Amino acid sequence: MENQNGTGNLLQNTSVLVTGGAGFIGSNLVEALLRQGNRVTCLDNFITGKRKTVEAFMGNPAFRMMEGDIRNPEDCRKAVEGVGVVLHQAALGSVPRSIKDPRTSNDVNIGGFVNMLIAARDAGIRRFVYASSSSVYGDHAGLPKVEEETGNPMSPYAVTKRVNELYGRVFSDLYGMELIGLRYFNVFGKRQDPEGPYAAVIPRFVKSLINHEPPVIHGDGTQSRDFTYIDHVVGINQLAAVTENKDALNRVYNVACGANTTISELFSLLRMLLARFDPDVRMIEPVYGPERPGDVKHSLASIRLAAKYLGYDPRTDVRQGLEMAIEWYWKDLR
Repeated sequence: MENQNGTGNLLQNTSVLVTGGAGFIGSNLVEALLRQGNRVTCLDNFITGKRKTVEAFMGNPAFRMMEGDIRNPEDCRKAVEGVGVVLHQAALGSVPRSIKDPRTSNDVNIGGFVNMLIAARDAGIRRFVYASSSSVYGDHAGLPKVEEETGNPMSPYAVTKRVNELYGRVFSDLYGMELIGLRYFNVFGKRQDPEGPYAAVIPRFVKSLINHEPPVIHGDGTQSRDFTYIDHVVGINQLAAVTENKDALNRVYNVACGANTTISELFSLLRMLLARFDPDVRMIEPVYGPERPGDVKHSLASIRLAAKYLGYDPRTDVRQGLEMAIEWYWKDLR
Protein backbone atom coordinates (compact mmCIF):
# COMPACT_ATOMS: atom_id res chain seq x y z
CA MET A 1 0.00 0.00 0.00
CA GLU A 2 1.34 3.44 -0.90
CA ASN A 3 0.90 6.72 0.89
CA GLN A 4 0.70 10.20 -0.62
CA ASN A 5 4.46 10.32 -1.08
CA GLY A 6 4.66 7.12 -3.12
CA THR A 7 6.18 4.94 -0.38
CA GLY A 8 5.01 1.85 1.43
CA ASN A 9 5.81 3.20 4.91
CA LEU A 10 2.33 3.49 6.35
CA LEU A 11 1.43 3.19 10.01
CA GLN A 12 -0.66 0.08 10.55
CA ASN A 13 -1.92 -1.85 13.59
CA THR A 14 -0.41 0.75 15.94
CA SER A 15 -1.83 2.68 18.87
CA VAL A 16 -1.36 6.36 18.00
CA LEU A 17 -2.08 9.55 19.92
CA VAL A 18 -2.91 12.57 17.78
CA THR A 19 -2.97 15.73 19.88
CA GLY A 20 -5.08 18.45 18.32
CA GLY A 21 -6.91 15.68 16.47
CA ALA A 22 -10.06 17.75 16.01
CA GLY A 23 -8.16 20.43 14.12
CA PHE A 24 -7.47 20.73 10.41
CA ILE A 25 -4.25 18.74 10.20
CA GLY A 26 -5.06 16.50 13.15
CA SER A 27 -8.43 15.35 11.80
CA ASN A 28 -6.91 14.46 8.43
CA LEU A 29 -4.30 12.40 10.28
CA VAL A 30 -6.97 10.66 12.37
CA GLU A 31 -8.99 9.81 9.26
CA ALA A 32 -6.01 8.28 7.47
CA LEU A 33 -4.79 6.36 10.50
CA LEU A 34 -8.17 4.80 11.17
CA ARG A 35 -8.55 3.86 7.51
CA GLN A 36 -5.21 2.05 7.74
CA GLY A 37 -6.26 -0.07 10.70
CA ASN A 38 -4.69 1.79 13.61
CA ARG A 39 -6.12 2.52 17.04
CA VAL A 40 -6.27 6.28 17.46
CA THR A 41 -6.67 8.51 20.52
CA CYS A 42 -7.54 12.14 19.86
CA LEU A 43 -6.75 14.73 22.54
CA ASP A 44 -8.34 18.13 21.94
CA ASN A 45 -9.80 20.96 24.01
CA PHE A 46 -12.00 22.24 21.13
CA ILE A 47 -10.76 25.81 21.46
CA THR A 48 -9.72 25.89 17.81
CA GLY A 49 -10.60 22.31 16.83
CA LYS A 50 -14.19 21.58 15.82
CA ARG A 51 -16.43 18.85 17.17
CA LYS A 52 -17.91 18.31 13.72
CA THR A 53 -14.51 17.22 12.39
CA VAL A 54 -14.50 14.14 14.63
CA GLU A 55 -18.20 13.26 14.43
CA ALA A 56 -17.60 10.77 11.64
CA PHE A 57 -15.08 8.86 13.77
CA MET A 58 -17.15 8.55 16.94
CA GLY A 59 -18.78 5.24 16.02
CA ASN A 60 -15.46 3.59 15.20
CA PRO A 61 -14.37 1.24 18.02
CA ALA A 62 -10.74 1.97 17.16
CA PHE A 63 -11.22 5.67 17.94
CA ARG A 64 -11.00 7.21 21.41
CA MET A 65 -11.97 10.85 21.87
CA MET A 66 -10.48 12.50 24.92
CA GLU A 67 -11.50 16.08 25.63
CA GLY A 68 -8.61 17.65 27.47
CA ASP A 69 -5.95 20.32 27.41
CA ILE A 70 -2.21 19.90 26.90
CA ARG A 71 -1.71 22.62 29.50
CA ASN A 72 -2.99 20.09 32.05
CA PRO A 73 -0.27 17.50 32.84
CA GLU A 74 -2.86 14.98 34.05
CA ASP A 75 -4.72 15.15 30.72
CA CYS A 76 -1.44 14.50 28.94
CA ARG A 77 -0.68 11.55 31.20
CA LYS A 78 -4.09 9.96 30.54
CA ALA A 79 -3.84 10.56 26.80
CA VAL A 80 -0.60 8.60 26.39
CA GLU A 81 -1.83 5.49 28.22
CA GLY A 82 -1.37 2.45 25.99
CA VAL A 83 0.04 4.53 23.14
CA GLY A 84 3.01 3.55 20.98
CA VAL A 85 3.51 6.71 18.90
CA VAL A 86 2.68 10.38 19.51
CA LEU A 87 1.87 12.72 16.60
CA HIS A 88 1.77 16.10 18.34
CA GLN A 89 -0.25 18.62 16.34
CA ALA A 90 -1.89 20.57 19.18
CA ALA A 91 -0.94 24.24 19.25
CA LEU A 92 -2.39 27.71 19.20
CA GLY A 93 -1.61 28.81 15.67
CA SER A 94 -1.52 32.18 13.90
CA VAL A 95 1.12 34.87 13.95
CA PRO A 96 -1.45 37.68 14.48
CA ARG A 97 -3.06 35.80 17.36
CA SER A 98 0.31 35.41 19.08
CA ILE A 99 1.08 39.11 18.66
CA LYS A 100 -2.26 40.00 20.25
CA ASP A 101 -1.94 37.46 23.07
CA PRO A 102 1.64 36.20 23.49
CA ARG A 103 1.05 34.74 26.95
CA THR A 104 -1.56 32.22 25.85
CA SER A 105 0.49 31.21 22.81
CA ASN A 106 3.43 30.61 25.12
CA ASP A 107 1.38 28.64 27.65
CA VAL A 108 -0.11 26.34 25.01
CA ASN A 109 2.73 25.98 22.54
CA ILE A 110 5.64 25.75 24.99
CA GLY A 111 4.10 24.73 28.32
CA GLY A 112 1.76 22.25 26.66
CA PHE A 113 4.55 20.86 24.49
CA VAL A 114 6.76 20.21 27.51
CA ASN A 115 3.84 18.55 29.31
CA MET A 116 3.40 16.18 26.38
CA LEU A 117 7.11 15.40 26.21
CA ILE A 118 7.19 14.56 29.93
CA ALA A 119 4.08 12.41 29.68
CA ALA A 120 5.51 10.51 26.72
CA ARG A 121 8.87 10.08 28.46
CA ASP A 122 7.27 8.79 31.64
CA ALA A 123 5.09 6.36 29.66
CA GLY A 124 8.14 4.94 27.88
CA ILE A 125 7.09 6.22 24.45
CA ARG A 126 10.19 6.69 22.31
CA ARG A 127 8.86 7.97 18.98
CA PHE A 128 7.42 11.47 19.20
CA VAL A 129 6.70 13.42 15.99
CA TYR A 130 5.76 17.06 16.41
CA ALA A 131 4.59 20.00 14.33
CA SER A 132 6.98 22.90 14.01
CA SER A 133 6.59 25.77 11.56
CA SER A 134 8.27 27.64 8.73
CA SER A 135 7.91 30.72 10.94
CA VAL A 136 11.14 29.70 12.71
CA TYR A 137 13.09 31.06 9.72
CA GLY A 138 12.07 34.57 10.78
CA ASP A 139 14.04 37.34 9.12
CA HIS A 140 16.52 35.03 7.38
CA ALA A 141 16.39 36.26 3.79
CA GLY A 142 17.94 33.30 2.00
CA LEU A 143 15.86 31.16 -0.37
CA PRO A 144 15.16 28.33 -0.41
CA LYS A 145 14.95 27.82 3.34
CA VAL A 146 17.29 25.12 4.58
CA GLU A 147 16.95 23.55 8.00
CA GLU A 148 20.38 24.55 9.28
CA GLU A 149 19.92 28.28 8.68
CA THR A 150 17.31 30.19 10.67
CA GLY A 151 17.03 33.88 11.45
CA ASN A 152 15.52 35.91 14.25
CA PRO A 153 11.88 35.05 15.01
CA MET A 154 9.42 37.76 13.98
CA SER A 155 6.50 36.84 16.26
CA PRO A 156 5.76 35.15 19.58
CA TYR A 157 4.36 32.21 17.61
CA ALA A 158 7.69 31.78 15.83
CA VAL A 159 9.49 31.90 19.19
CA THR A 160 7.30 29.12 20.57
CA LYS A 161 8.01 26.84 17.63
CA ARG A 162 11.74 27.45 17.82
CA VAL A 163 11.67 26.66 21.54
CA ASN A 164 9.81 23.41 20.76
CA GLU A 165 12.69 22.38 18.52
CA LEU A 166 15.20 23.17 21.26
CA TYR A 167 13.24 21.12 23.78
CA GLY A 168 13.04 18.29 21.27
CA ARG A 169 16.82 18.20 21.02
CA VAL A 170 17.27 18.32 24.79
CA PHE A 171 14.77 15.51 25.45
CA SER A 172 16.41 13.32 22.83
CA ASP A 173 19.86 13.93 24.30
CA LEU A 174 18.88 13.52 27.95
CA TYR A 175 16.24 10.80 27.84
CA GLY A 176 16.95 8.81 24.68
CA MET A 177 13.64 9.72 23.06
CA GLU A 178 13.31 9.64 19.27
CA LEU A 179 11.95 13.01 18.25
CA ILE A 180 11.31 14.35 14.76
CA GLY A 181 10.11 17.89 14.12
CA LEU A 182 8.23 18.89 10.97
CA ARG A 183 8.37 22.51 9.82
CA TYR A 184 5.07 22.95 8.00
CA PHE A 185 4.89 25.47 5.17
CA ASN A 186 1.38 26.91 4.62
CA VAL A 187 -0.62 23.70 4.67
CA PHE A 188 -4.03 23.68 2.93
CA GLY A 189 -6.81 21.25 2.11
CA LYS A 190 -10.14 19.85 3.26
CA ARG A 191 -11.44 20.76 6.73
CA GLN A 192 -9.35 23.94 6.98
CA ASP A 193 -11.54 26.43 8.81
CA PRO A 194 -12.42 29.65 6.90
CA GLU A 195 -14.03 31.30 9.93
CA GLY A 196 -12.63 33.81 12.39
CA PRO A 197 -10.02 36.56 12.31
CA TYR A 198 -7.10 34.10 12.21
CA ALA A 199 -8.25 31.93 9.32
CA ALA A 200 -5.59 30.89 6.80
CA VAL A 201 -5.47 32.67 3.47
CA ILE A 202 -6.78 29.90 1.18
CA PRO A 203 -10.03 29.05 3.00
CA ARG A 204 -10.56 32.75 3.69
CA PHE A 205 -10.23 33.63 -0.01
CA VAL A 206 -12.43 30.70 -1.06
CA LYS A 207 -15.20 31.66 1.34
CA SER A 208 -15.14 35.28 0.15
CA LEU A 209 -15.31 34.26 -3.50
CA ILE A 210 -18.15 31.80 -2.91
CA ASN A 211 -20.04 34.62 -1.15
CA HIS A 212 -19.23 37.05 -4.01
CA GLU A 213 -17.20 39.22 -1.67
CA PRO A 214 -13.79 40.71 -2.56
CA PRO A 215 -11.00 38.99 -0.58
CA VAL A 216 -8.54 41.19 1.29
CA ILE A 217 -4.88 40.86 0.33
CA HIS A 218 -2.56 42.17 3.04
CA GLY A 219 0.24 44.02 1.27
CA ASP A 220 0.78 44.33 -2.48
CA GLY A 221 0.25 40.65 -3.33
CA THR A 222 3.86 39.99 -4.33
CA GLN A 223 4.62 38.17 -1.09
CA SER A 224 5.00 34.44 -1.74
CA ARG A 225 4.42 31.18 0.11
CA ASP A 226 5.28 27.52 -0.37
CA PHE A 227 1.73 26.14 -0.19
CA THR A 228 1.62 22.49 0.85
CA TYR A 229 -1.26 20.10 0.28
CA ILE A 230 -2.57 18.30 3.36
CA ASP A 231 -1.91 14.78 2.03
CA HIS A 232 1.83 15.48 2.09
CA VAL A 233 1.63 16.38 5.77
CA VAL A 234 -0.32 13.21 6.55
CA GLY A 235 2.26 11.19 4.65
CA ILE A 236 5.39 12.63 6.21
CA ASN A 237 4.02 12.28 9.74
CA GLN A 238 3.75 8.56 9.07
CA LEU A 239 7.17 8.38 7.42
CA ALA A 240 8.62 10.03 10.53
CA ALA A 241 6.70 7.68 12.82
CA VAL A 242 7.88 4.46 11.20
CA THR A 243 11.40 5.24 9.95
CA GLU A 244 14.10 2.86 11.11
CA ASN A 245 16.87 5.08 9.77
CA LYS A 246 18.77 6.15 12.87
CA ASP A 247 20.27 9.09 10.97
CA ALA A 248 16.74 10.43 10.42
CA LEU A 249 16.00 10.76 14.13
CA ASN A 250 16.31 13.86 16.28
CA ARG A 251 16.17 16.26 13.35
CA VAL A 252 13.73 18.82 12.00
CA TYR A 253 12.52 18.76 8.40
CA ASN A 254 10.85 21.17 6.02
CA VAL A 255 7.44 19.95 4.87
CA ALA A 256 6.54 21.73 1.66
CA CYS A 257 6.20 21.37 -2.09
CA GLY A 258 9.46 23.16 -2.89
CA ALA A 259 7.78 25.81 -5.06
CA ASN A 260 6.42 29.23 -4.19
CA THR A 261 3.31 31.11 -5.27
CA THR A 262 2.59 34.79 -4.80
CA ILE A 263 -0.62 35.79 -3.07
CA SER A 264 -1.80 37.52 -6.25
CA GLU A 265 -1.14 34.32 -8.22
CA LEU A 266 -3.00 32.35 -5.57
CA PHE A 267 -6.02 34.64 -5.86
CA SER A 268 -6.08 34.30 -9.64
CA LEU A 269 -5.85 30.51 -9.42
CA LEU A 270 -8.66 30.27 -6.87
CA ARG A 271 -10.89 32.59 -8.90
CA MET A 272 -10.32 30.58 -12.07
CA LEU A 273 -10.99 27.24 -10.37
CA LEU A 274 -14.11 28.45 -8.58
CA ALA A 275 -15.44 29.96 -11.80
CA ARG A 276 -15.97 26.39 -13.01
CA PHE A 277 -18.72 26.12 -10.42
CA ASP A 278 -19.91 29.74 -10.50
CA PRO A 279 -19.04 31.86 -13.59
CA ASP A 280 -19.89 35.10 -11.74
CA VAL A 281 -16.76 34.65 -9.61
CA ARG A 282 -14.68 35.80 -12.60
CA MET A 283 -15.85 39.38 -11.99
CA ILE A 284 -14.55 39.60 -8.41
CA GLU A 285 -11.38 41.58 -7.74
CA PRO A 286 -9.43 41.66 -4.47
CA VAL A 287 -8.98 44.66 -2.23
CA TYR A 288 -5.60 45.51 -0.78
CA GLY A 289 -4.91 46.27 2.86
CA PRO A 290 -1.82 47.03 4.95
CA GLU A 291 0.84 44.41 5.52
CA ARG A 292 0.43 42.42 8.73
CA PRO A 293 3.07 42.72 11.46
CA GLY A 294 5.24 39.65 11.84
CA ASP A 295 4.62 38.31 8.32
CA VAL A 296 7.63 37.24 6.29
CA LYS A 297 7.84 38.45 2.71
CA HIS A 298 8.82 35.23 0.96
CA SER A 299 8.76 31.56 1.88
CA LEU A 300 10.23 28.73 -0.18
CA ALA A 301 11.53 25.46 1.24
CA SER A 302 14.29 23.07 0.37
CA ILE A 303 12.90 19.56 0.86
CA ARG A 304 16.22 17.85 0.25
CA LEU A 305 16.69 16.60 3.83
CA ALA A 306 13.18 15.17 4.10
CA ALA A 307 13.70 13.34 0.81
CA LYS A 308 17.11 12.03 1.86
CA TYR A 309 16.28 10.79 5.34
CA LEU A 310 12.53 10.10 5.25
CA GLY A 311 11.80 9.35 1.60
CA TYR A 312 9.52 12.38 1.32
CA ASP A 313 8.33 12.79 -2.27
CA PRO A 314 5.39 15.22 -2.66
CA ARG A 315 3.51 14.50 -5.87
CA THR A 316 0.64 16.98 -5.70
CA ASP A 317 1.47 20.50 -6.85
CA VAL A 318 -0.36 23.63 -5.73
CA ARG A 319 -2.85 23.69 -8.57
CA GLN A 320 -3.76 20.02 -8.18
CA GLY A 321 -4.16 20.47 -4.44
CA LEU A 322 -6.33 23.54 -4.89
CA GLU A 323 -8.57 21.69 -7.32
CA MET A 324 -9.23 18.99 -4.72
CA ALA A 325 -9.60 21.46 -1.87
CA ILE A 326 -12.07 23.63 -3.78
CA GLU A 327 -14.29 20.64 -4.55
CA TRP A 328 -14.53 20.04 -0.81
CA TYR A 329 -15.14 23.72 0.02
CA TRP A 330 -17.79 24.10 -2.66
CA LYS A 331 -19.79 21.30 -1.04
CA ASP A 332 -19.08 22.34 2.55
CA LEU A 333 -19.48 26.13 2.46
CA ARG A 334 -22.57 26.52 0.31
